[in-house]
Amino acid sequence: MKTYKIPFVVALFLCLTNTSTDALAQATRQEKMAKILSEIKAPVTPTYSAVITRYGAKADGKTDAKPVFDKLIAMSARKGGIHIIVPPGDYFVDGPLHLESNVCLDIQEGARIVFGSNPEKYLPAVFTSWEGTFLYNYSPFIYAYEKENVSIIGKGTLDGQSAETFATWRKDQKESQMLSREMNHSNTPFEERQFGAGHLLRPQMIQFFRCKNILVEDVTITDSPFWCIHLLQSENATFRAINFIARNANNDGIDPEYSRNVLIENINFDNSDDNVAIKAGRDYEGRRTATPSENIIVRNCRFKGLHGVVIGSEMSAGVRNVFVENCSYGGYVKRGIYLKSNPDRGGYIKDVYVNNVEFGHVEDCFYVTSFYHGQGEGFATDIQDVYVENLKCRKADAGGIIIQGFAELPVRNFRFSEVVIDTARIAMSLTNAEGIEFSNVSIGGVVDQAPSAVGHSHK
Repeated sequence: MKTYKIPFVVALFLCLTNTSTDALAQATRQEKMAKILSEIKAPVTPTYSAVITRYGAKADGKTDAKPVFDKLIAMSARKGGIHIIVPPGDYFVDGPLHLESNVCLDIQEGARIVFGSNPEKYLPAVFTSWEGTFLYNYSPFIYAYEKENVSIIGKGTLDGQSAETFATWRKDQKESQMLSREMNHSNTPFEERQFGAGHLLRPQMIQFFRCKNILVEDVTITDSPFWCIHLLQSENATFRAINFIARNANNDGIDPEYSRNVLIENINFDNSDDNVAIKAGRDYEGRRTATPSENIIVRNCRFKGLHGVVIGSEMSAGVRNVFVENCSYGGYVKRGIYLKSNPDRGGYIKDVYVNNVEFGHVEDCFYVTSFYHGQGEGFATDIQDVYVENLKCRKADAGGIIIQGFAELPVRNFRFSEVVIDTARIAMSLTNAEGIEFSNVSIGGVVDQAPSAVGHSHK
């Protein structure tokens, strides 16, 4: 085991002189991003529009508007798409909305969709995934399965109304949670993985499953039952200018899983869990599915909550080509950038680029572990090729830069440049790490010049 620890108040400047290599790395990052952006195509708003109040929906917060929404969504196929306009007011929806292709749900400023809290209304169970395992469960509140050109836009609010209902299930979920993991490891046929009634696995707020060409823009998402937005086996998705006020347990903001070509930009996060959590399946099932999450750009976002940008821990199919660019913070996060796995997962994390990102008060600024929770065996994760440039942090209560590799498969090939962490209790801790390079890195302050020798004698 190779272990290096640097205590509080340290300035480290290891200047690497190969500027041509630096220029090549910069060009490669920018070229990769440009290519990904060129492939992401947001859906076009359908020309046929319908205002829900003209079809009988009441903006009184009491009358069930779900039948009206369902009727308009069903019109999409024969109209060649539909733009459903939700004008200002409160609309009670007693059950899930299942979107079709070419549907744009436009929740206008001053409008609020409030979902009902009766679990029976979210049955029959639908094919979904829960913490990296495919199964049948309560329907997500907004659900799209194998659809194209789907969008949720507007400056209105989606309110899950879950704090006193679905969110309370967490304390009693363990039995069902462990059953789902057992089914994963034993390769139980999907149709036999029936949860829903009699189980306590909370549904996601919004899930796009095997979808293509997706847009969620401007809306506010609050009081979610579980993860807020789950992008599952989908591609070409844009999430833009969303406001999260999601403070229930496990209220992740955006979770891309087995997904590719994803743009997450201009988001205001306020989540009690991970702001962005990039995943790719859990354990046996993830390795068998073998569909990596890749080509994901997170830029111009403001982080607040448990963690900023996370990769893992369910990432067994691999994660690659992740870019975190020009992001700042709106408040405390426990960990800023967090890569986590363990030897149950396998897979890989590679080609991660962090550029021009700033945090305020954190517990750990940059944290990597391939031995998450200190458990697992047989399937170590390959974590390599991570590039961090222009990272700033005001205060880290615990660690500035923490890297914990696995003895049999060390973390390797990381490059940190232009990193400034003002204060940290432990500036740096590297365990089972190889090929870690630093250029202009300071943690705990900078020593500008050598102290004067005047007044000292030398013999």
